[in-house]
Amino acid sequence: MRDSTTTAPGGATASGTADTSSKPPGADSAPAVRTGWLLGIVLAGQFMALLDVFIVNVAAPTMRRELGTSGAELQLIIAGYTLSYAVLLITGARLGGLLGHRRVYLGGLALFTAASLACGLAATSGQLIAFRLVQGVGAAAMIPQVLSLIQRHFTGTGRVRALGVYAAVLATGAAAGQIVGGLLVSADIFGWTWRPVFLVNVVVGIPLLALGARLLPRDEPHPAAAGGPPGGAIDRGGLVLLAAAVTLFTVPLVLGQELDWPAWGWAMLGGSAVAAAAFAAYEPRLARRGGVPLFPPRVVRAPGMPVAVVRSLLAMVLNGAFMFVMALHLQAGLGFGALRAGLTFVPTAVAFGVAGLTWQRLPERLRPLLVPAGFLTTTVSFLAVGLAMRDGGEGGPGFYAGLTGVGAGLALAFSPNLTGALALVRPEDAPHASGLMTTTAQLGGLVGVATIGTLYLERAGALTLRASADAVWDASLALAATGVLGLLAGVRYRYRR
Repeated sequence: MRDSTTTAPGGATASGTADTSSKPPGADSAPAVRTGWLLGIVLAGQFMALLDVFIVNVAAPTMRRELGTSGAELQLIIAGYTLSYAVLLITGARLGGLLGHRRVYLGGLALFTAASLACGLAATSGQLIAFRLVQGVGAAAMIPQVLSLIQRHFTGTGRVRALGVYAAVLATGAAAGQIVGGLLVSADIFGWTWRPVFLVNVVVGIPLLALGARLLPRDEPHPAAAGGPPGGAIDRGGLVLLAAAVTLFTVPLVLGQELDWPAWGWAMLGGSAVAAAAFAAYEPRLARRGGVPLFPPRVVRAPGMPVAVVRSLLAMVLNGAFMFVMALHLQAGLGFGALRAGLTFVPTAVAFGVAGLTWQRLPERLRPLLVPAGFLTTTVSFLAVGLAMRDGGEGGPGFYAGLTGVGAGLALAFSPNLTGALALVRPEDAPHASGLMTTTAQLGGLVGVATIGTLYLERAGALTLRASADAVWDASLALAATGVLGLLAGVRYRYRR
């Protein structure tokens, strides 16, 4: 990786000269930041944490067989990580602003690596669920610092390119997780079957900690940069309301199918709506009183941000649900081995990577059309995949064309949307914006597994080939309908530059 250098955050103007009036204390003596290494280290952590959202999908049938997990426990193993991750991302973003992005990134990476070791050694489903929740806490501390460090240490076209690579890494992790998971489970290293899908994080995480401790730019807490008063503050009221809304929404969706939709589940869904409404009302009031909300109004109302949030949510609903459903159908329905199931997603990963890294080469006038075009492509592709799988066969050319279209469509729906929105956010708002966008993305994946994933499990029943194929078609229709919502969301919108 080629290194480049830049000045400390807050010290560069549009022309690239230092603006001494905006430098934090001590910036004059701060060493130059090796941005090539910085980007590589933080995106490696980003990729590892996101890989762990999806790598478990391929290992799920093996875990279900060896640990005797129920359908609900399996969903909690997969979604529990994302649950704690999504709920605490905003707090992680705030802690980075208060305590220093480097410090919180490395602390989160250390916790994530330790929890991964515990997951790999878990003896029961209950232990694995608990350690997955801890993994999510570590990821929630680590991941918001990635965007914050990019926003603070890259400027101009360098920042746009870095955000483009970030977006590509963010969603490529889904397909890559399936592939790596298939390779690790099939290799059956030391006879450990599914356990290496977690232990690989230890192998990667320890060297990454050593590199990060040496090469990431040192920073000290700057409460003012985090938007808070001296000494900083965590919006405990907002955090409680947000956690309540997410938990009350997710738990009944994950457990409802297994428990035949009990009355308490419907009560929790109603409570989730109440908690969400209370959160939406509480945050602006806190800002008006001079407090520091989880989502400052200036970030939520930034140009492009409301539409970007909706689009990001829907894109990740599609991403999370599709990977969950297809991983189960390929292995439990069609009887593919873990390696074959993982390699099936190669067209999706390649198409996403190519589209995600090349869309910026298109003429400027075409860029506002990319996100709607991405959702349209995914809608058609989901229908193609569903039709190819509907008869219980292995799909053929139409199936692989659909997988390719899903990858390209998701890249166009997600990457230009994220890059266009975050490029307009001020560097000092980076912690808030990164928390907002990453929370939205992870909630989207969680909602996708909990809704369309539950629909699939409900229709598939005992996961026979015929039942699973029918369930895939039903899930494909739901995915296509969600894609249409994404197509309609902000279809007339243009980023103001």
